[in-house]
Amino acid sequence: MTDADSILDGRILVVAFEGWNDAGEAASGAVKTLKEQLDVVPVAEVDPELYFDFQFNRPVVEEEDGRRRLVWPSAIVYGPAIPGRVPEDLADDAELSVTGDNAGNIFLLVGTEPSRSWRSFTAEIIDVALAADVGAIVFLGAMLADVPHTRPISVFASSENATVRAQLGVERSTYEGPVGILSALAEGAEDVGIPTIMIWASVPHYVHNAPSPKAVLALIDKLEEMVDVTIPRGSLVEEAGAWEAGIDALAADDEEMAAYIQQLEQARDTVDSPEASGEAIAQEFERYLRRRDGKDGRDGGTAGRAPDDPRRG
Repeated sequence: MTDADSILDGRILVVAFEGWNDAGEAASGAVKTLKEQLDVVPVAEVDPELYFDFQFNRPVVEEEDGRRRLVWPSAIVYGPAIPGRVPEDLADDAELSVTGDNAGNIFLLVGTEPSRSWRSFTAEIIDVALAADVGAIVFLGAMLADVPHTRPISVFASSENATVRAQLGVERSTYEGPVGILSALAEGAEDVGIPTIMIWASVPHYVHNAPSPKAVLALIDKLEEMVDVTIPRGSLVEEAGAWEAGIDALAADDEEMAAYIQQLEQARDTVDSPEASGEAIAQEFERYLRRRDGKDGRDGGTAGRAPDDPRRG
């Protein structure tokens, strides 16, 4: 690849895991949305016996063809049914399937974050990516954060790869601390020459128990921006609106929650204000954090715990 080539031209693997990296089921929801709309088939699946603790990630029973069957936690790689084929952008099809010059080059990995043997798991997935001639990997994640549901979902992109940073204008993470499986896979990919990028969405922590279609939508928007595809939104826009309206209704009946959300809105608006200086932003957040530390925690059970950081992976 030359510097003139786009890092995201060619075969791309889009990755998300349920669990620690998936606040509001946003990352896994985005990849599952792609899976529903792309013409993909399974190309590899890990052995759940090797990587999962079934007392932590239990199998579930489902009805299938008149039989009750167990579905085991796993991770599956999907690839194009016809690699390289570009779907036709027909009038009656344009809103139903992913289109664009790169639509036939998208691979997907979705599943449950493994409980054990991460290095072996990483090696197995990287072998699959190399065999499929994947040219880049995009990791999707979602974190719980001190953000208001009434504002656009914040999306943070980073990369350890200098070429990716130069081409896409993203940052290099400076985070140090605990990480998830995404970081292990990203390091494994970079070690064998596959460039990677992380895309994380921020999910309001005070609604952490509910799926967040608004965050799914934000991840899809960012992915579409970076990859030469057009991704149908389906019912996501309506679902995101209903999600926001539902939280508004809850806040209308809870003065403390409403006041807390207003504080988050003020902090977010200060950061987004075009006239805000870096010093003013820092001072505002210091004041906000002091106010928050003085409260007994209107945080849905996350008091005393730092929110998941997008740089953790």
